[in-house]
Amino acid sequence: MLQFAWSALVPAKPEPGRSILDPAVTRMRVLPQDLDFMRVVNSGSYLQIMNVAGYRHMGRAGGLRLAARQSWLGVVAASTLRYQRSLRLWDRFEDTSRVLGWDERVFYIEHVLTRDGKLCARGVVAMRFFHVRSRDRVSPHEVVRLLAQEQGHPVPESPELPDDVADWARSWAGQTTR
Repeated sequence: MLQFAWSALVPAKPEPGRSILDPAVTRMRVLPQDLDFMRVVNSGSYLQIMNVAGYRHMGRAGGLRLAARQSWLGVVAASTLRYQRSLRLWDRFEDTSRVLGWDERVFYIEHVLTRDGKLCARGVVAMRFFHVRSRDRVSPHEVVRLLAQEQGHPVPESPELPDDVADWARSWAGQTTR
């Protein structure tokens, strides 16, 4: 929670030349509050770690400043996570996050958590934006267009999603989430 609060209150500054499609590496350390009774990182803590890395990624790409100016709020619509190796107290690890692509509803963001170059977990988050006051959805295409315009980049097309992510996205596409 402390890392998440810090990343929200003191966001990463935009890095010139960085695009929304550039991966971002966030280095962290396992803290006592991340652990469960088995002394490994709690499954819920992985989602919190991904939130911290996501905020830092968005900050570096200029997305947090844009969202603040537009009065947008980013929320998680769905997530999936696969565990490979446990993280333990004081372990140093990295979360490499990247936008895999987007559709008319959400952005698909991958988080690969590694320790000493070995995969610990892989998560994918579907994230959407809303206007804070009206609660109307903001199209990911609009977010990408405005962000590219602000940075002086051409507006990118969404990359094709990896097969596993496309299958996952279809599995919950018909479900209504606000």
